[in-house]
Amino acid sequence: MNTASEILVRHALSVEWDALPDAAQVAARTFLLDTLGVGIAGAQAAFADTVAAAARGWAGNGPAPILGRAMTVSGPQAAFINAYQIHAQEFDCVHEGAVVHPLATILSALMADTARLPGQVKGTDFGAALVAGVDIAATLGLAAKTPLKFFRPATAGIFGCVAALSRLRRLEPPVAISAFGHALAFASGTMQAHVEGKPGLPLQIAHAAQASLMALDLAVAGLPGTDGSIDGPFGYLTLFETASDLQPLLARLGRDWRIAEVSHKPFPTGRAAHGAIVATQALMRDHGVTPANLDRLTYTAPPLIHRLVGRPLPEYPAAMTANYARLCFAWLGAVVLTRGTVGLSDFAEGRLTDPSLHALGARIRVVADANPDPAAFTPAMAEALLTDGRLVQVRVDSQLGSPGSPLSREQHLRKFRACLDFAGSSPLADPLIKAIDDLHEQQDMAALLRRAAGLAG
Repeated sequence: MNTASEILVRHALSVEWDALPDAAQVAARTFLLDTLGVGIAGAQAAFADTVAAAARGWAGNGPAPILGRAMTVSGPQAAFINAYQIHAQEFDCVHEGAVVHPLATILSALMADTARLPGQVKGTDFGAALVAGVDIAATLGLAAKTPLKFFRPATAGIFGCVAALSRLRRLEPPVAISAFGHALAFASGTMQAHVEGKPGLPLQIAHAAQASLMALDLAVAGLPGTDGSIDGPFGYLTLFETASDLQPLLARLGRDWRIAEVSHKPFPTGRAAHGAIVATQALMRDHGVTPANLDRLTYTAPPLIHRLVGRPLPEYPAAMTANYARLCFAWLGAVVLTRGTVGLSDFAEGRLTDPSLHALGARIRVVADANPDPAAFTPAMAEALLTDGRLVQVRVDSQLGSPGSPLSREQHLRKFRACLDFAGSSPLADPLIKAIDDLHEQQDMAALLRRAAGLAG
């Protein structure tokens, strides 16, 4: 009987761009562009300069580009820095059912390996590798039947990276299976950083992307890895998930393309806050809710939402950090109520410690309902009690940016341009949009990715 790693590897190696359905191709181009934009903006994220400076000291120079920095470093360093930047502002796309941010890890690893390969990488091979990696990371996430115990974007993400890299290089299956085995040895990621709102979350994603290159290199060098990395008695599913059911998902490989199930993030916050943000906007627009007439705002949602963004405000405003704020709907809701939305510029130090926002946030809370699905984001209900005694409600059945409520192309491009504006890289916008629209025509992805980083092709 084939191991799960063998089944996953053979699927990843079989992916061909021209055989993908249109929906998968469109989603791959969409989220490739989106993630490049988020990563470029991420060069301005909290601690991004610190991370880049530390990582540059780990190895010598190399050819791999860093988004938003017009610099190159070695492959593992580049994967680490780019992955940190992509996830640091909580603006990167997510597979909601799997609770995985697949492109933060996978694109970072693919960018790094593309730069160090001797030949040119075509856009169709790069796109196929991206789709293959998302399939594997999301499949592992979807197999989980209980709430997050470890930080799945990192723990499942490293396997998505290895699958993508294996497809990019068209490795022989035994070599790719060994790379999966080494990935198990490197897999890690704790939810403690999420609880505390610390930058350990993007650091763990950065480690997964970096370690995937190490796992690949060891396998290519001939070091055998474990075969039961996924379903062995001490494999991924046993170690990192409390309960799982992988077999039905393995049967869907090649039928369900997980890239087409990925969701945009319209706001630079934890995805779990997005439904509440949109509901707050609707309360303002449709019911006239304002900071002045709000007595209390309650967002009742599945337990995952409460767990991820229902955290209390810090006791003192000065203790609020950007990482914590992005995962605290009480603070995010206050921002939305005061200016109608929340964007990258809202996480500056002066905003984070604004006493008026904290006072308003004290009237906002998230309550868990009895939804038994450990990965559910909806349905949810926003309820505002007004000072005149009125009670107004907005129901949320899908998250803006999800496949059921997708961003329009105009909204998608507006977000991309806003990211580049934030980073001072606006001149790159139109050339990158055209290049990714024409991904199937690209003959040298290394040159394209150098241009995306602000370097000469």
